[in-house]
Amino acid sequence: MATQAAFAVRFPQLARPGRGHGQGQPATRVAVRGGRAAAAAARGVRCRAGGLIEPDGGRLVELVAPEEGGRRAALRREAAALPHRLRLGRVDTEWLHVLSEGWASPLRGFMRETEFLQALHFNAVRGADGSLVNMSVPIVLALDDAQRRAIQADGATTVALVDAHDRPVAVLSDIEIYKHNKEERIARTWGTTARGLPYVEEAITNAGDWLIGGDLEVIEPIKYNDGLDQYRLSPAQLREEFARRNADAVFAFQLRNPVHNGHALLMTDTRRRLLEMGYKNPVLLLHPLGGFTKADDVPLSVRMKQHEKVLEEGVLNPESTVVAIFPSPMHYAGPTEVQWHAKARINAGANFYIVGRDPAGMGHPTEKRDLYDADHGKKVLSMAPGLERLNILPFKVAAYDTKHNKMNFFDPSRKEDFLFISGTKMRSLAKNRESPPDGFMCPGGWKVLVEYYDSLAPPEGSSKPREAVAA
Repeated sequence: MATQAAFAVRFPQLARPGRGHGQGQPATRVAVRGGRAAAAAARGVRCRAGGLIEPDGGRLVELVAPEEGGRRAALRREAAALPHRLRLGRVDTEWLHVLSEGWASPLRGFMRETEFLQALHFNAVRGADGSLVNMSVPIVLALDDAQRRAIQADGATTVALVDAHDRPVAVLSDIEIYKHNKEERIARTWGTTARGLPYVEEAITNAGDWLIGGDLEVIEPIKYNDGLDQYRLSPAQLREEFARRNADAVFAFQLRNPVHNGHALLMTDTRRRLLEMGYKNPVLLLHPLGGFTKADDVPLSVRMKQHEKVLEEGVLNPESTVVAIFPSPMHYAGPTEVQWHAKARINAGANFYIVGRDPAGMGHPTEKRDLYDADHGKKVLSMAPGLERLNILPFKVAAYDTKHNKMNFFDPSRKEDFLFISGTKMRSLAKNRESPPDGFMCPGGWKVLVEYYDSLAPPEGSSKPREAVAA
């Protein structure tokens, strides 16, 4: 176990409380769009209270129309009357959710071409004062040739965005339409154009050949009515919760898998280290990804039920843990995407971000190898433009210690005592109703996982298993 002194030498930026809290630092100025952006800016929330790190640009950009003053009702009428309506798919709606709550601050809508090019080529967008704000994945909305021609023929500057039932959910104004070069986007985001990339197949391959950007105003908060909306806390709501708990540090941990005791060891050890550094009340943001994931990942509803058991059984302390859902879709774009995951948590108030092996990575879709170098994610985060204020916490590898019958940090001096249980192996055990070693996962959490895979078993009399669907 690293001593406090050794830890401070390795990560000198963490050696004293207050570093990275945003206190005494000037707010970053960003370019502000015209039109609706001015009204949105007036609703922006400055977040210096409680000593939490400031959001990118100095304020959260919340794009949901306020009920006060009748603005929400007026926007709903305006959207209903607009002649041009773009229907949002599932992933589009998730990005609308992300933008509406300020996760992508200082963005004020789907990207225009200048923002798209900066994100694609620099993994950042530049503010009016020349400062860089990290933005590693494009947040864009596609449309097809027919839609583009119709909008441009009318000279329209505003369009309505509607859901699958043709109900208006937002208005996009002061629009700009530009070419969607899919091959370049895919190559620059994933580093490959190999077939089989899950997000590409879900959201890009069959999308339109044009992109539309503009100033966004969302009619009302995005809800999914799936029994999990109480976990979908916005950045502003999370900041309020951290302030209520008197947090003087917030450390975020993202995962898209069930929590095993190795994960819990990493999180509890991080809190211990922060306490040793002088923080009085560091709070964990356990923040599972809630948007699109590939079909063989455990669905969100199952993961949230499993996370509940982790808290109920005391594996993590509910008093120092906030569990919430991060609404972003998953790209599986490795070092490129992990920057987005880290940047978004700054906007939620986190000033520490835990990063492990191969974050946001996956196996190569056509070859038997990892798509990304397992160490590149944490290295990129330590150098990424616009993330200088965020303290990156690389964690040690945890594995099952057969000598002590529990998850423990890997000790290379006795490597024969350790058993590595991959996510694939964990899922295989659960599918086959085989128990993992005692101490791998809390019993209640493991039961949730087994019951999920039981639900996919073939119906009696059938040899065909029920198929998992993309979460």
